[in-house]
Amino acid sequence: MAEHPEKPAHGPREATRLAPSPTGALHLGNARTFLVTWAIARQRSWRIILRIEDLDGPRVKPGAIESCIDTLRWLGLDWDEGPTIQSHDLAPHADAMHTLASRALAYPCELTRTQIDEAANAPHAPDPGSPGAESRFPPELRPTDLAPRAFDNPDTNWRFLVPPGEVTFHDAFAGPVAQSPGATVGDFVVWTKRAQPAYQLAVVVDDHRQGVTQVVRGDDLLDSAARQLLLYRALGLAPEPTHTHLPLVVGPDGRRLAKRHGDTRLTAYRQAGVPAERVLGLLAHWCALLPAPEPITPAGFCSAFKLASMPPERVTFTEEDDRWLRTGS
Repeated sequence: MAEHPEKPAHGPREATRLAPSPTGALHLGNARTFLVTWAIARQRSWRIILRIEDLDGPRVKPGAIESCIDTLRWLGLDWDEGPTIQSHDLAPHADAMHTLASRALAYPCELTRTQIDEAANAPHAPDPGSPGAESRFPPELRPTDLAPRAFDNPDTNWRFLVPPGEVTFHDAFAGPVAQSPGATVGDFVVWTKRAQPAYQLAVVVDDHRQGVTQVVRGDDLLDSAARQLLLYRALGLAPEPTHTHLPLVVGPDGRRLAKRHGDTRLTAYRQAGVPAERVLGLLAHWCALLPAPEPITPAGFCSAFKLASMPPERVTFTEEDDRWLRTGS
């Protein structure tokens, strides 16, 4: 592994996490987010936790967990704790559901997406690949008996009772943010009929229990921040984390980088003989560290990176980028 700046002798107060989802191989967009997270953490002496978010059961591919970990190491990234596997301990998530149900803040719901769409007549439609993407659940579909209850049927969907009004917070990159979850998604799912926590609840519970105080991720998840802050407050969890949402890497069509834009998997470049330093060089160029792509080490990226200098626009992956990775010219 390439050298990196020395870690402090004593554990830092702040903590962040690298949280890949093993639903497929990591691609260049994932790599930039993880690299920036790692660099900020090492610069500021944050503790880094590696957490594998594997709750999307049907989409988790065999061997993907091991591949995620190996790929991060190939890039030259390291961490202080983990890897922890999210699905290995769901008891804290169930405890959180008991709390929400007992406070009349969550209720079981067996309505299908089609039924919800038909009732709302205006489905909320974020990027379909975004975790937690769902149709807006209007308040008129809530049960009439919104009262404290037992969390005794974990094999059905449960929804969080979203209060009206805005949720405001300051994002360390995006600046002031104001969101109204009640107007955009309504009562969102916090527990699924697979007897597992949904993305929004899982992230909140795991970040809190692992001491995560700094959440760095792509801006496709910016609309999740308000929902997660509502859950922090409903569960009485503190401190609330600071958020840093980074602009996404997109394809020429302006959509989030995916298979439709060709093979941008890190494993594919690695198998083609592309050195990790060349991948890091492209990512450094995207972050405005270099005027043009050129190989760079993890330590070099870390010492040069400045969040304040990172362009606010989303980055477009081009055929020229792919050619430079594969040929160096």
